Amino acid sequence: MPAWTIAAAQYTTRDRSVAEHVTDHLRFIEAASKLACNLIVFPEMSLTGPENPAPLPPAPDAKLLDPLSQAATRHGMTIVAGLPVDMNGERRKGVAIFTPGISSPLILHQGQGTCLAQQADHVSTLPPEAEGHELDPGASLLATGTCTHEFQQQQSVQQLQRLAHKYAIAVLKSNYGNGSALWDEAGQLIVRADSGELLLTGRKYEGGWEGDIIPLRESLCAIDESRCDA
Repeated sequence: MPAWTIAAAQYTTRDRSVAEHVTDHLRFIEAASKLACNLIVFPEMSLTGPENPAPLPPAPDAKLLDPLSQAATRHGMTIVAGLPVDMNGERRKGVAIFTPGISSPLILHQGQGTCLAQQADHVSTLPPEAEGHELDPGASLLATGTCTHEFQQQQSVQQLQRLAHKYAIAVLKSNYGNGSALWDEAGQLIVRADSGELLLTGRKYEGGWEGDIIPLRESLCAIDESRCDA
C-alpha cells in the first residue's frame, strides 16, 4: 500500500468564470478521490485562467471557493490551485491551498512552487529567486503549477530535475496542455504526460515512486460505473 498518492491535473486552458473553473476543478478532484489521492495540484492561475497577456484579474470572491474547501474535507485531500493575490499593494500569481477540516484556504505567493509534506499542516512556498537552500527541511515534495510553453519545456525540465537532485526532494509539475511530470528525490523522471485532459499520478512506496497517466474520461467512467453498481 502506498504511503502517499499524489496527482497533477492537466487540461487545455479555458476562458471561463471563476464558478465554472471551480466546477471543473471538482471534476478532477472527484476523479482523484477514486484513485485514493491525498493531494492534487492544478496549473498556475487555474481558478481564473492564465492571463493573456493582460494584467492579472482580481482575486476571486472567497465564497466562490467554498466548494473546494468542502471537497478537501469530504475526500481527505489537500488541493493546490492557482489564483491572483494582492500582496503589499501588488497583484501577483498565487496559490490557494485547501486542507481537510479547514474552512478556508491558505493563500500564498506562488513563487517557484509549494513545499509539502505528507502531513497536511506542513506547507510553505519556495521564493521566486530562491536557489533551493530556502526549501523547508520538513518538506518531501515541491509541487509547481508554473506553466511553460513548448519552447520553454526543456529549460523547465532541467531546472526542476536539478532542484530535485540537489535537494533530494520529489518534484511534481502540473502544466496546461502537456508536460506535467513527476521526478523523484534523485532527479530521475518517474512519469511525464503528453497532451490531453488527464491526471498524472504518483505513488510513494517504501522502495520509491511509481507513476501513471490516467485520462480523465477513464476516471469518470469508473466513477459512473461505481455509482451504477451502488
